[in-house]
Amino acid sequence: MLLTNLFGLAAAATSVMGASLQQVKEFGSNPTKIYMYIYVPDKVAAKPAVIVALHPCGGTAQGWYSGTRLPSYADSNGFIIIYAGTPNQSNCWDVQNKASLTHGAGGDALGIVSMVNYTLAKYSGDKDRVYVMGSSSGGMMTNVMAGSYPDVFEAGVAHACFAGSPTATPFGANQTCAQGLTHTPQEWVNFVRNSYPGYTGRRPRMQIYHGLADSLVRPQCAYEALKQWSNVLDLPLSKNVTGVPSAAYTNMVYGDGTKLQGYFGQGVGHTAPVNEQLMLKFFGILS
Repeated sequence: MLLTNLFGLAAAATSVMGASLQQVKEFGSNPTKIYMYIYVPDKVAAKPAVIVALHPCGGTAQGWYSGTRLPSYADSNGFIIIYAGTPNQSNCWDVQNKASLTHGAGGDALGIVSMVNYTLAKYSGDKDRVYVMGSSSGGMMTNVMAGSYPDVFEAGVAHACFAGSPTATPFGANQTCAQGLTHTPQEWVNFVRNSYPGYTGRRPRMQIYHGLADSLVRPQCAYEALKQWSNVLDLPLSKNVTGVPSAAYTNMVYGDGTKLQGYFGQGVGHTAPVNEQLMLKFFGILS
């Protein structure tokens, strides 16, 4: 009987101590009523880094939590992950919304920033190490966050283009954005700068992934995103490196590669798999 009780106590202790995804219902301004979930590892680093993870169209925060190995890296490295979720527009982020495309104006973007501010305050997070990543619609929203809130995010890892479609989903009637919207470098720069008029601080570093066999969101979208950020960051393409991170991929390196990179996968569809190690090294969380 005593042995059984000890096993029961051990199991209960494991259940209590084990980190898990938790919903936060009150976190500040939330104009579009999106959801906040958070993963806080059992051992949080001093002044932890914070990563915002944004799910694809039709996805959920819970699904995206299970969709990558980020939680295991959080366990090993002590950073915190915010899993934002939207129930609106077929669970697609409002990347077409002027409010989200404008600093401080509202939209999903303001709700996400509220989540960041809540997390930094509650867990004594490092405001200089806040990052955002996402896939598909979440990748587009990553670009939006980097453009609208450069004062919040130090770096982003994304798929897809910054703006152009009047609908939030690639299944909408207007396919301009998903099929590869084209702008001049200066027009792309203006989109970013007009998102936060008067801002003169540093801009987020960016890493863009895309599958060359993606027929839903065309690869041209990623090339346009790289065109945009290379001009915003004033970084020319310096070289292409084949076979990184695997034989199917080509790595486009801008400048010295610390501020802007692109990865294109031959035969890779929608969407390119998340490479946690490359991403976390780019963020500076892994060495």
